[in-house]
Amino acid sequence: VYRAQFDDYSPTLYSEVLADEHKIRIDHETIRRWLLNDGVENFSRKKRPHRKKRERRSAIGELIQFDGSPHDWFEGRGPACCLLHAIDDASGRAFLRFVPTENSADVLRTLRAYIERYGIPKALYTDHGSVFYAEKKLTDVGRAMQMLGVQMIFANSPQAKGRVERGNRTHQDRLVKELRRAGISTIADANIFLDETYLDDHNARFAHTEDLADIHHSAEGLDLTNIFCFQTLRQVHNDYTITLEEQYIQLEKSEAPLPLPKQYVTV
Repeated sequence: VYRAQFDDYSPTLYSEVLADEHKIRIDHETIRRWLLNDGVENFSRKKRPHRKKRERRSAIGELIQFDGSPHDWFEGRGPACCLLHAIDDASGRAFLRFVPTENSADVLRTLRAYIERYGIPKALYTDHGSVFYAEKKLTDVGRAMQMLGVQMIFANSPQAKGRVERGNRTHQDRLVKELRRAGISTIADANIFLDETYLDDHNARFAHTEDLADIHHSAEGLDLTNIFCFQTLRQVHNDYTITLEEQYIQLEKSEAPLPLPKQYVTV
C-alpha cells in the first residue's frame, strides 16, 4: 500500500492515514523502522542548526504569528499560489487561507476572517515585508491593526518566526498530499477544503488549547468594512471635487457639512 499510493509520506503521516482510512493501527516508529529496513530513506529529516526556543505565550490570542508561504501547492494541477498562515503562539492553533500572492488586499481579507472567527488578538507578529512594514508611515495592514488596538511586532529574521515557519513546512508536507488525494486544483476549492475538513482535523491533532485562557476580545459593534480597507488622503478642490486614480469625484451636499476647499479628506 505504501509503495503504490503513499511513497512520499513520512512514517507519522502514513500511520495516521492507515488508522483513519484502513483501520490499521501501527506506531509510526515501527513503520519508520520497517521502511528503513526495506531501503526507503526519502523521509529522513533534514538536520537544522540548534536554536534555543523562545517560551510560548501564556494565553490564546496574546500573540498571533502571521506569514505567507508561496509554494506549488497543487503540484502542477493548478498555478502556484500562496498560503497565508496565522498561528496562535500559545496553543499552536492555525488559521489558513489560500490566495494568489501575499498582497495587502488578501492579507486584509484573511485577518478580517480570522477576527470574525476568533476575535481580536493582542499582538500580531510578522516579517518586514512591504505589506506589513514601511519606513515612517503605516501600511494599510498596520493602520487596520492600529484601529483595532493590535500591537504590531516585526521579526528581525525568519528564525525569529520559528513557530509559523515550522508550521509552513508541516503544511507543505501534509496539506499538499491532502489536496492531491482530494483532487483539488483551485484556490476556491482549496479554501472550502480548509474550512470544511483540514483545519479542524489539523488543529485537533496539533493545537493545545486546554487550560489556556483566551484573551481575544470581541469585534462586535465594530465597522470592520471601514477598518479592513484601503485609505488615502485627498485634498478638496475649490469646486468641491477630489481626484482619485486620475478621476474626479464630486462631493455632494448631504446632512453632514462639506469640507472646505484645501482641506484633506480620508477616502
